[in-house]
Amino acid sequence: MKFNPADNIQDLQYFGEFGGVNPSISDSSTYTFLSAKTMFDTFEGNADGCYLYSRHSSPSNLYLGQALAAMEGTEAANVAASGMGAITPTLLQLCGSGDHIVSSRTIYGGTYAFLKNFSPRLGIKTTFVDITKMDKVEAAITANTKVLYCETVSNPLLEIADIASLAKIAKRHHIKLVVDNTFSPLSVSPAKLGADIVIHSLTKYINGSSDTLGGVTCASREFIDSLKNVNNGASMLLGPTMDSLRSASVMKNLRTLHIRMKQHSHNAMYLAERFEKDGLKVVYPGLKSHSGHKLYASMINPEYGFGGMMTLDVGTLDKANAVMELMQSRKLGYLAVSLGFYKTLFSAPGTSTSSEIPIEEQATMGLTDGLIRFSIGLDNNIERTYQMMKECMVELEVLKQYQAR
Repeated sequence: MKFNPADNIQDLQYFGEFGGVNPSISDSSTYTFLSAKTMFDTFEGNADGCYLYSRHSSPSNLYLGQALAAMEGTEAANVAASGMGAITPTLLQLCGSGDHIVSSRTIYGGTYAFLKNFSPRLGIKTTFVDITKMDKVEAAITANTKVLYCETVSNPLLEIADIASLAKIAKRHHIKLVVDNTFSPLSVSPAKLGADIVIHSLTKYINGSSDTLGGVTCASREFIDSLKNVNNGASMLLGPTMDSLRSASVMKNLRTLHIRMKQHSHNAMYLAERFEKDGLKVVYPGLKSHSGHKLYASMINPEYGFGGMMTLDVGTLDKANAVMELMQSRKLGYLAVSLGFYKTLFSAPGTSTSSEIPIEEQATMGLTDGLIRFSIGLDNNIERTYQMMKECMVELEVLKQYQAR
């Protein structure tokens, strides 16, 4: 039977302590032992099923980790307090002083800042490349390279990474392919395409209600155990632990992810097609005009669509700001960063989520002042939404005339 990530989530069943249909929340920072030897064995990692201290692990975090590993088709997973709390320990576990990373040039601004500004302080260098050009990727690899890093769908330009081809390059050079799959949960399963490690910011689509920060690293049991090692595990020693109450909250929302992703994708496709016909400069992986459309269509689990992320280029930053402010005033969404909320969120990434990237580098990669990044919401009447958004575009002369449907 074909791998379906949503089915794997639905098949998981955890009973609460008193038979509840939701697992009991472990609201404890420390755990008791019936013998001193069991405590010693747990510190040594030899007492499976025993809990010591919630920075190490907790039942709530393990439940969520198991569910996310099942979703991505990996052996194990480790949840963290934020997306960056998953990304940075993962990279630091793989790299040390003198090592090298090859990364996509278009990635989340926080990840870019970590690789560009912070990790060099630890002796780790990064070369940023156009991840869509396999020859440039391979040419950037050196004898010291340990990691090839990319996002399935890049933030914010929505470039598509050819994960299967990147995995072949990584294996040929004996390095690890780490893929941030935040923009495309369920739609793409990077581990099934050859990725070694899959990361998500749980804050976004997976949680879906913009009330919780979280992250996860999905990988082999061996790698996850190394992250949690009490002596040299980056997640253990840096302490980006997710709170048990938040784990339980994400776990509940995860169960509806398959329904939400279908609606996000449906709405984004509808708007992208209509705005493209109107003559706007729209980028959406589901459009045939997208340079990575064929590749992405070959990668996705079709029932979950092409995702909910879309960009429009309205020419200038002033125009972008005016469009977003007007749409917010018309209750079409929020002028806010992040994504995956029930309501549409929009921002100008060059001055927000990608502001860590220097202006000259933004220009090189094609990140223009007038670009608006949309996380399309779960609107029930998407035709009504389209008409209202179009009225905003016409009013601000982004569209010169209102064309009849």
